[in-house]
Amino acid sequence: MILIGENIHIISKVVSEAVRNRDAAPLQLLAREQSLAGADYLDLNLGPARKDPEEVGAWLVNTVQEVADLPISLDTMNPLAMEAGLKICKKRPLLNSASGKSESKSNMMPLAVKYRTQVIISVITDQGCPPDVDSRVESIMDTVAYANELGISNEDIWVDPIILPVSADQKQVREALEFIKILPDLLPGVKSVVGLSNVSNGTPPHLRGILNRTYMAMLEKNGLYSAIADVLDPELVELNHGGQEAIRKLIYKVMDGEPIDAAGLPERERNYVKTARVLMGEALYSHAWLES
Repeated sequence: MILIGENIHIISKVVSEAVRNRDAAPLQLLAREQSLAGADYLDLNLGPARKDPEEVGAWLVNTVQEVADLPISLDTMNPLAMEAGLKICKKRPLLNSASGKSESKSNMMPLAVKYRTQVIISVITDQGCPPDVDSRVESIMDTVAYANELGISNEDIWVDPIILPVSADQKQVREALEFIKILPDLLPGVKSVVGLSNVSNGTPPHLRGILNRTYMAMLEKNGLYSAIADVLDPELVELNHGGQEAIRKLIYKVMDGEPIDAAGLPERERNYVKTARVLMGEALYSHAWLES
């Protein structure tokens, strides 16, 4: 699976201060660390980029490209910042992200055409995030058709079903799994991508890793192509590269409904079984799910 390093994100205090002060060092350190950890792309998330968007977009891309020889996934809601960054990318970039919202169709998708980028298109519309598989399908079919009319081929489209936190809505976690599974039949040629760490938002920090890793394995079983993820988690990268086979098999058994004698397993393996059951909606989520 393709891993897109998520760690240069404006929501981080280190990143926001570095961008505000035009301090390249912390950002270049993160770029180097993610490159060495095994990232295939580096996501640069500038959020709304309201102040000096063109200067900031170009500065950030240049800053990262000075030390990392990886393609950029550029994520901002500001089309001025987006264009300023895209036009100086040395490798073919990934525009992250467009959607079915009218503003995105008008402002972001034309940039993907102009700069011949690949583009992440989410299922979000003007009405918000669709609540179930059927409405996600309806949304993405319409939006991809619009992108195709602009000249963006399916092969250049990465579809994001939008992952919601398990702590907020367990049902949505299962819905996204199903969506990823059926996507290749719905839209041949498109790639799938998720913001993996969204699934663990709102959970205690020490529990986020096992949620992210377990869900990644579940999504991969259903055909996920790519994840925007914390590549500085060595266990996650190892799992993605085919390691931890025993853990992966246990997660798959939970997904397939096979019986597992969890009580007879070592604690680490037992915890992955418990986590997979929570993500499948077979056990109720609480911050103490591993203690039950």
